[in-house]
Parts: sequence; structure tokens; C-alpha cells
Amino acid sequence: MLKKFALAIVISVACVGFANAATTDYVAKDVVTVIDLGATACIPCKMMAPVLEKVREDYKGRASVVFIDVWKTPEVGKEFGIRSIPTQIFYNKKGVEIQRHEGFLDEESMKAILDQLISEK
Repeated sequence: MLKKFALAIVISVACVGFANAATTDYVAKDVVTVIDLGATACIPCKMMAPVLEKVREDYKGRASVVFIDVWKTPEVGKEFGIRSIPTQIFYNKKGVEIQRHEGFLDEESMKAILDQLISEK
């Protein structure tokens, strides 16, 4: 039992390490970032596209909005440790992951999360 628990801890730490390594290519410096991991052919992901565009326009200069198609680049999805698509990952201004959401996320909810992160010092 103890060996299984120790193995689980090692695997969890390894997954976090991979996710953090992936962020350096996608997380903006000194602004909050939301990364949407999805696919252009996935139905809920297609629903996210106009939300991402609107948020990208409304938060220009204050937040970075990134879309990654994990069907075209599956290794990136693995690096971020996602379990389903779409998945949104939110980072503060220091590049620290603060929150994840799996599934469709409406514009109002996304903006509320971004506003909270932007207001943090």
C-alpha cells in the first residue's frame, strides 16, 4: 500500500513538472494568460471559439488568450496534463497556474476569472 502511494506522489510531481515546462512557450510575461486547449473539430471547442475571440479583443493589452489544438499537437496536451477538451488554464501575471476548467466556459465566467487575476497585485 505504501509503495503505491509513493508511486502516485512521484507520478503527480512528474506531471506537474511537465505542465510547468510547457507553459514557458505559451504564458505571456507580466499579464495574465488563459490557455484554451481544444481542437477545431470538437463541438464544445467550436463553441469556445467566439468566446475566445471576444475575450481576446476585450482584454487586449491586459490578458493573453491562447488557443492550442491538441488534436494537431497531441504532445502539447500531454505536457499540460489535460484529461478532456476543451480545458482552460488560467495563469496570473507571474506565470503561475491558478485555475483549470474543463468543458465549455461562457464569456461572463471567463471574464470574471480574468478580472480577478488582473486585479491581483
